[in-house]
Amino acid sequence: MTALPQTPARPAQRVKPRDAASLVLLRHGNDGPEVLMGRRHSRHAFIPDAFVFPGGKLDAEDRRIRTATNRTAPDAAQQALEAAAIRETFEETGLLLGTDGDIGQAASGTWQVFQQRGLVPDTRTLSLLARAITPAESPIRFHARFFVAENAPVEGTLAGSGELLDLDWYPLARALALPVIDVTEFVLQEVIRRSSAGSLQGPVAFWRYRRGTPVLTYED
Repeated sequence: MTALPQTPARPAQRVKPRDAASLVLLRHGNDGPEVLMGRRHSRHAFIPDAFVFPGGKLDAEDRRIRTATNRTAPDAAQQALEAAAIRETFEETGLLLGTDGDIGQAASGTWQVFQQRGLVPDTRTLSLLARAITPAESPIRFHARFFVAENAPVEGTLAGSGELLDLDWYPLARALALPVIDVTEFVLQEVIRRSSAGSLQGPVAFWRYRRGTPVLTYED
């Protein structure tokens, strides 16, 4: 386990974190709960070779399309992040979490696939588990939200775009033993703790850094 990358010296101007979202997909396996993870390619500038949950940065179109919940402000921001997590998961793993509906506009890229199939991202099974902000000293920063879904009705064949290697469903204990960064380990530990307690619901865990030291709090 390693910490998120930091630069030796504080930059003259701090980088503003970009909004991002990940989807922690869980299913029942022979040895208990399993989580979908993959290894980032070595060519990536951000945490290469580390195992992660599928996810990525929020795109402008994620803010405009309709989802199964059709939330309105002040939940519109979370709705967009949920959509981003579902889109990135489809792109990186080949698994689609959608339900019948009208996406609401002329779509492009991945959202065009949803539109052609008459689907909208199915956000009904998602709940916000945690969020984390990359250290201020890092040259690449994200404000990441981690949404969890247990036994979600995903469709498709596990393949993806090649961005994530070694894609598989890993038992939670084995996932902890993979090469992961501290934020991923924190999310896995949170999933294990809540699974043992019998419910994934609860306050949102907030992981951030203060002078290079991780700080964990919980939000209602």
